[in-house]
Amino acid sequence: MIGLLASIFLFLIIAFRTNRNITGNQIVHIWLFTIAFQCTFDVFVEIKYDGYWYFDKEIEWIDLLPHLFIIPPVNMMFLNWYPFKRSMYLKGLYIFLWVIGILIYESLTLLPQPFGYFNYGWWKLSYAAVLDPFLFIFLLLFYKFICKLEKASS
Repeated sequence: MIGLLASIFLFLIIAFRTNRNITGNQIVHIWLFTIAFQCTFDVFVEIKYDGYWYFDKEIEWIDLLPHLFIIPPVNMMFLNWYPFKRSMYLKGLYIFLWVIGILIYESLTLLPQPFGYFNYGWWKLSYAAVLDPFLFIFLLLFYKFICKLEKASS
């Protein structure tokens, strides 16, 4: 629980204090998209197939904290600092470095409680290593879609 609360505090502070590029409207879209996408994925991998879980295998109210307050600010930071106007090489390197950071963080969440709060069933860190780049690309596509909608409405 200590690790979760410290992460929430740290990620929220960094995400909102360093934000220079993402509008309020975009933040709301990113936040809701992230929660919906993560919850949809977790319904299958976490609940139906016991791939991983937060705290205990049972569904509890506390499980909402990582869903609501961990990944959305991380996605904000990723998009805020993304090198949109740079080369494909730098964009790829940026995604690669973020995946490494996410994998390190996920490894830390696997520590025993009170510092860790995440547990593996059959899921492995290598699965996240393969999946995370695609999730970042999907997030980027969604963000570009939101930006296009904003331009069309103004």
